[in-house]
Amino acid sequence: MKHLALAFALAGSLALAIPATPLFAADESAEAIQKASLATDEAQSDMREAFGKSSLRNGQFLWKDGANEVDRIVINLSDQIAYAYDGDDLVGVSTISSGDEKHLSPIGVFSVLEKQRMHRSKKYDDAPMPFMQRITNSGVALHAGQLPGHPASHGCLRLPAGFAAKLFGATKVGTTVMIAEPDGPMTPSKSKVSAASWAYNDRD
Repeated sequence: MKHLALAFALAGSLALAIPATPLFAADESAEAIQKASLATDEAQSDMREAFGKSSLRNGQFLWKDGANEVDRIVINLSDQIAYAYDGDDLVGVSTISSGDEKHLSPIGVFSVLEKQRMHRSKKYDDAPMPFMQRITNSGVALHAGQLPGHPASHGCLRLPAGFAAKLFGATKVGTTVMIAEPDGPMTPSKSKVSAASWAYNDRD
């Protein structure tokens, strides 16, 4: 009987030691979405201060010399721009291509859950996803990929290959990723790319 009581006591202590939610749980609450939206507003101002620019050409990215750590990524889906921070310092900024109208990218506050230098999609015909950083349990990730100038993925955040490589080397599992859509989704009418190219979708 003493052994049984000890076993129950040990099980109880282990249950208390295990978090009720995953260590890097995604937060898609209204509060988290608002927090991410405010972060995108600040990021636009930070970009002007850090790089002297308020916009980028499709496929373009900027990275500060010597920057090798990123602890926060802010993504503006409305503008299709990603911002990389080391503390309060903006160290990188890049154009992206997010999920299309049928495969929306998530918004809220997430974390890098897994990193693989070369990953292949389990959902979409073994498609390559270089410098993959997964942020949701369903498989949404940041990775290098095609950038047609508008949302065109199956929900992932595609990055220019050079930026994806630098970002991969500067982050770690647990790095915060804030995603917002402050001005609503980018549509073909908002895009500078022709409507015909809106149908483009490579398999990620």
